[in-house]
Amino acid sequence: MAVHSVHQDKVERDQTINNGFDYDSVGGEEFDPSAPPPFKLADIRAAIPRHCWVKNPWRSISYVMRDFVVIFVLLMMGLHFDNWAFWPFYWLAQGTMFWAIFVLGHDCGHGSFSDNPRLNSIFGHILHSSILVPYHGWRISHRTHHQNHGNIEKDESWVPLPEKIYKSLPVHIKLLRFKIPFPIFAYPLYLISRSPGKKGSHFNPYSDIFHPSERNLVVTSTLCWTAMLAFLGYMANIFGSLQILKLYGVPYIIFVMWIDGVTYLHHHGYDKKLPWYRGKEWSYLRGGLTTIDRDYGWINNIHHDIGTHVIHHLFPQIPHYHLIEATRAAKSVLGKYYREPKKSGVFPVHLVKDLLKSIQQDHYVSDAGEVVFYQKDPTLNVFFHKLK
Repeated sequence: MAVHSVHQDKVERDQTINNGFDYDSVGGEEFDPSAPPPFKLADIRAAIPRHCWVKNPWRSISYVMRDFVVIFVLLMMGLHFDNWAFWPFYWLAQGTMFWAIFVLGHDCGHGSFSDNPRLNSIFGHILHSSILVPYHGWRISHRTHHQNHGNIEKDESWVPLPEKIYKSLPVHIKLLRFKIPFPIFAYPLYLISRSPGKKGSHFNPYSDIFHPSERNLVVTSTLCWTAMLAFLGYMANIFGSLQILKLYGVPYIIFVMWIDGVTYLHHHGYDKKLPWYRGKEWSYLRGGLTTIDRDYGWINNIHHDIGTHVIHHLFPQIPHYHLIEATRAAKSVLGKYYREPKKSGVFPVHLVKDLLKSIQQDHYVSDAGEVVFYQKDPTLNVFFHKLK
């Protein structure tokens, strides 16, 4: 009986390693992050103070006004100084503010901006169209992401590639996906054609991302996006393409780096491997518990505390200005399923190491198994090294 038990344990351990996770290497005997939690979603909800669920549209609008005032002041400074000593500061600051207003538009998409759907839609289109994001197209696919977080088969954002799909990718696609700096410029490509293994576009109302009843909404957002692009073209015709590139184009690239880096790090790069699920092993709660909080130092307030990502994923209806308090209240329920973020300095430079490490190691997941962990392709870095 004892011999059988030892053999069975070895088989189970081998299967675990084959699915990308070696418990011995991370002390998994003490805590298994893929184990079903001993609490329910309702237990977490009950621990969060009631006022954290209250949406104040005037407070939300005040953040919009704050961000647009900062963007306008930076724009005036750029026009006034207009020299190459000032531009790097402007690009970094303005690109970060573009990212900040994206987060507010993201709140509109979740309905955490206000209880009024029309108000959410109006501000969502203003905020997202101004930074070339199709509001409804993105909102609907992001809703799919939240409803299926941690589910390999149905998740939408930065989904792990099954081994078979990964190995079928041409080398240049692997290069684009797993070699810095390419992955942190992926967002515009994702809007146009989604991720490998998925079809459709955030601009096409007939894409399988959308339900037929949502097509008119997608058309509206695509038209708003097109109007903004046309406006930029008109401004370039008046002030010159180089000036618009300096005032808007480079900050847009910085914004893209923010959205790709932040969204990736909220689902990857923890110091111990976290699970992804298939089939019956997945649940909304278990999937949400695989998200990761991050500390961005001084940037936390600027980008509206989006680093408090676990509670946001479980309860996206909570306004961003209550997420810190809600997270603090929920910790007593979450226990070890909550992973305290590493404290940041003034700027979150520590996250660069986590990003690089994850992209170098998290390449695909096994085709089999309902609980799997990222695995590394040992040949990939060798290939990249030969390119140098």
